Amino acid sequence: MSDRVDAVVVGSGPNGLAAAVTLARAGLQVRVYERADGIGGGASTRELTLPGFRHDVCSAVHPLAFESRFFREFGLASRVRFAVPEISYAHPLDGGRAGIAYRDLDRTREGLGGDGVAYARLMAPLVERASAVASFTGGSLLRLPADPLTASLFGARAIEQGSAAWNLRFRQDAAPAMITGVSAHSILPQPSLAAAGAGLALAAYGHARGWPLPIGGSQAIADAMADDLRAHGGKIVTGHEVVSLAELPAARVVLLDVTPAALIRIAGDAVPAAYRRALARFRYGDGVAKVDFALSDPVPWANPAVREAGTVHLGGTRAEIAASENAVGAGRLSENPYVLAAQPSLFDAARAPAGEHTLWAYTHVPAGSPADREEAIVRQIERFAPGFRDTILASRSRSAVEVARDNPNYPGGDISAGAPTMAQLLRRPTLGPDPWRTPIPGVYLCSASTSPGPGVHGLGGWWAALSALRHEFGTRALPDLSPR
Repeated sequence: MSDRVDAVVVGSGPNGLAAAVTLARAGLQVRVYERADGIGGGASTRELTLPGFRHDVCSAVHPLAFESRFFREFGLASRVRFAVPEISYAHPLDGGRAGIAYRDLDRTREGLGGDGVAYARLMAPLVERASAVASFTGGSLLRLPADPLTASLFGARAIEQGSAAWNLRFRQDAAPAMITGVSAHSILPQPSLAAAGAGLALAAYGHARGWPLPIGGSQAIADAMADDLRAHGGKIVTGHEVVSLAELPAARVVLLDVTPAALIRIAGDAVPAAYRRALARFRYGDGVAKVDFALSDPVPWANPAVREAGTVHLGGTRAEIAASENAVGAGRLSENPYVLAAQPSLFDAARAPAGEHTLWAYTHVPAGSPADREEAIVRQIERFAPGFRDTILASRSRSAVEVARDNPNYPGGDISAGAPTMAQLLRRPTLGPDPWRTPIPGVYLCSASTSPGPGVHGLGGWWAALSALRHEFGTRALPDLSPR
């Protein structure tokens, strides 16, 4: 392998690959180093239970696949085949009832009965401006919004749903449970401003363009970026853990798809004292315990509509989910846990042998918890899908400790790579309009620990690469990322 290199990227998760693609498209010679034997990080797919059953290791459903500015520039929708369920997500309730989030907001409103109009009034302005919402939330929040009207509409609704006023517009239980179910993706206390903001944005994407599932698994997204990188001269070295900047080949720029704590370890004495102290103040959040299931049949949900949803939020009413998430925030395991489940094999026959299925599920736990939560997850699914146990052929359970061991970017099992609180969305990982640039000459941070935060969107890597091109190479033009 040639020693000539302009840029080095450490880590081949979605952000690292997005950074590498952007730099390579700018004409630079790029080399990526990946600790694992395969690429993708949180966007990888493997046989975790039985042969022929393909499970997503972390991310499974991709609300930002069509709305992320990086993915739009990259033309992801034309490079990867997606299934887009008519039901973005479902929220079962006791007694066979369920809140159903169709891609069609009007159809969703009709299914919510007396709260349908209130729900539609909450969501409609955001659904109509879903791309503007993605733009507003897809970079540093310290920058002035390009669309102040969208920012104000979004902010007002986040304040309402993130405060004690969150139930004022509702009279029944399905609509508020749906909002809290999607807000709980954030792994934050309920109600809170940051959780509400995340939930409203995700819900808007679900009603605007849906929550896509990549055919073949999340690995297809990582592979599409890797293919483009290689097509433009880039190289990827797997099975190589970088422990020090000193071991990297000479390069004009280094981008690190790692946590702030890992940056401190890798950069060592090169980290200025003030920046080291700032990074040390960065806080990681609570974790996840995950179970993958190989099933003989689809999950037998009591409500037939739930059987058509790509994603299912379990946990009961808004109050029940809030109690569960707040228990985790207080350092306790919930007896009635919130569970996030995905059913990709309903829409992608390649995920499992003919007639059989996969189910992806996780629940939230205190950071660093060693608890195996398989039985708690099964119990919660059984609550809304009697007979689920009888469909289980095999399972693979991982505690938060094991999730962190598999991927060091998830310290304590924190798949957000840093608590996405309001303070840390503004200061991610430090306060400033260019949080990707470090004071170490030529070194940039490009992980989910930077703005705009967690999710498979590639934006942390894209923004970091644009910053590096501007500061290290004097290039302000956006590289053309379109398929060609």
